[in-house]
Amino acid sequence: MAEASFTPRVFSGVQPSGDLHLGNYLGAIRRFVEVQDTGVETIYCMVDLHAITVWQDPADLARSTRTLCAGYLAAGIDPQKSILINQSQVPEHAQLAWIFNCVARMGWMQRMTQFKDKVGKNAQNASLGLFAYPALMAADILIYHATHVPVGEDQKQHVELTRDIAAKFNHDYDVDFFPMTEPVIEGAATRVMSLRDGSKKMSKSDPSDASRINMMDDADTIARKIRRAKTDPDALPSEVAGLEERPEARNLVNIYAGLNDQSVDQVLEEVGGRQFSEFKPMLAELAVSKLAPISTEMTRLLADPGEIDRILASGAQRARAITAPILARTYEIVGMVGPV
Repeated sequence: MAEASFTPRVFSGVQPSGDLHLGNYLGAIRRFVEVQDTGVETIYCMVDLHAITVWQDPADLARSTRTLCAGYLAAGIDPQKSILINQSQVPEHAQLAWIFNCVARMGWMQRMTQFKDKVGKNAQNASLGLFAYPALMAADILIYHATHVPVGEDQKQHVELTRDIAAKFNHDYDVDFFPMTEPVIEGAATRVMSLRDGSKKMSKSDPSDASRINMMDDADTIARKIRRAKTDPDALPSEVAGLEERPEARNLVNIYAGLNDQSVDQVLEEVGGRQFSEFKPMLAELAVSKLAPISTEMTRLLADPGEIDRILASGAQRARAITAPILARTYEIVGMVGPV
């Protein structure tokens, strides 16, 4: 069988649960903006179906979805250049996910480290949706025949599973229909850590608001959180090796590098030998200059939720022009008859 050729297409998404924070921006949204301007078709999603794998207050979910959309727009996502959607408005995501639930194996799901980390010893109390989350993620990607997915390091295993599902479907039905999607993991700050504990990922669920910089924080709050971020007593090193066993120092240097479009090596050439009493004001000034305008624009956008909803409805219509034919062909391959 001749190998199929797939048009380059990028898909990625962020969960609308809790507040949008710096980790979402540096690890995902900022990179989405960069890819948008490369000429490749881009689809960016608020994955609200994923969000409800754990219980969400309905009002909070609606608010978080619009806030995330505002964050995309304020950061530079252009809804004319990219397709911007929330997942639940494109039903083909969930329809393909059921097919993939029947392709994926239980053992594959049980090996997913994120599931094991989230449920700990309480796996029996986790939702079936949380267990099957990776099959839905595979459907999110493959319903667009996406060839590349910008993700953080922690999502790489899920993209690898997407490839496994695509390969098994293609093998089982003797087709070359779904692409072997590639994860795209780039940049100095693809995994932003807590400002209070450099060994833990920055998270919406951390009970301490001081552990993260929220994208709606004002300039004073951003600066204060950076000033109070946990550090160690030693000066910054001049080489990357000097950051080993110094998670808080590494995190702040990574954040600086990510915000300033530099490598960690370049940052350390500039600040090596300085104390945190000198470096933190530099980081605070940089963070405020980059993030405060986004916060201001998000506030403006959220004052008109109807416009956000119109942007998402338009995106869903454009998305379905791609997804409907792919789902119809999938059903035909599987042997399902009748109109989709």
